[in-house]
Amino acid sequence: MAADVFFIPFGASGKNGLAKGIKAILERAGLQKIVLDGEMVAVKTHLGEKGNTAFVKPIFVAMVVRAIKETGGKPFLTDTNTLYVGSRGNAISHLETAYIHGFLPYPVGAPVIIADGLRGSDGVEVEIDGKHFKVVEIAKHISEADSMVVITHFKGHDLTAFGGAIKNIGMGCSTRKGKLNMHSNVKPFVEEDRCTGCKLCTKWCPVDAIKIVNKKAIIDSDTCIGCAECIGACPEKAINIIWDAASNSAQEKMAEFASGVSKVLNNKFLFINFLTEITPACDCYPFSGAPIVPDIGILASRDPVAIDMASYDLVNNQPGLNREVLGDAVAIGADKFKAIYPHLDGLIQLRHAQALGLGSIEYNLIKMED
Repeated sequence: MAADVFFIPFGASGKNGLAKGIKAILERAGLQKIVLDGEMVAVKTHLGEKGNTAFVKPIFVAMVVRAIKETGGKPFLTDTNTLYVGSRGNAISHLETAYIHGFLPYPVGAPVIIADGLRGSDGVEVEIDGKHFKVVEIAKHISEADSMVVITHFKGHDLTAFGGAIKNIGMGCSTRKGKLNMHSNVKPFVEEDRCTGCKLCTKWCPVDAIKIVNKKAIIDSDTCIGCAECIGACPEKAINIIWDAASNSAQEKMAEFASGVSKVLNNKFLFINFLTEITPACDCYPFSGAPIVPDIGILASRDPVAIDMASYDLVNNQPGLNREVLGDAVAIGADKFKAIYPHLDGLIQLRHAQALGLGSIEYNLIKMED
């Protein structure tokens, strides 16, 4: 059965302003059905890696927070700690980064609580019936919330082709242990003829699995945790994986963790995707690439599969902005993500999520205007 996905194109909020537009789209998507008076509502978002500027900005998050409060909920912003070396690997540096980026209680209207604790180990086990897992570990404070509104910046991703709502709750609501489980099949290797021995990969490895020997990087596969940060860090593209196997498995595992989040919250969640600053890679890097298409708008739905499918289609139906990255896929209708990552099939995550009962790839796109 097709799911409803509501859509506000940028520029369509008109005289009422974007704040009222965001409240209206959340209400149409069913905010009042998941937020009851006095209940604690997790607002899951990406607080941005230090140096990155493409994440959903605090001013937009504040609009969502205000809508939740006006519905009677008690919202808190949340995210989980990362596997990789960066500015969000523990709760202290994560909070410092959030505050630098403007996610402060007064302007946003809600406190920030890191969902998996100080070191990413605070979680609860949830039983599921998946292909890869029968039990997944979900961040403790996600499980304790009464409901959740998920704010996602839709963009490309070098392991899953794109990152949307499914990735935001699957990877983004898991503990460190959960993230390790999802990355367990990702085993990078070095193409020696490309490696210049610059050592940049060693700075990004969180477990010191990479050494430079005779001016070439060597990865200790026994120590490697498969976080794949070295792949994106390498300026020479000298670090690789067997993409099909690693990506396919990671996407399916991610969908299974998302099903665990759905179960622990009794499906009391709502999704809002921002199709703005749509970059080739994720917001976990300390930089932001040039957008691949113009800003499109905002989508909302109770269905994470449908909203991601609609987002994917809307991006592909835009003219491309970056021929250097997209090549001939700058044409309207061309698959932008396949052009950037020809070795990946990003729709695996959606097909597996649908098979798990998380939602539907079929959707009704409902355009909202004044």
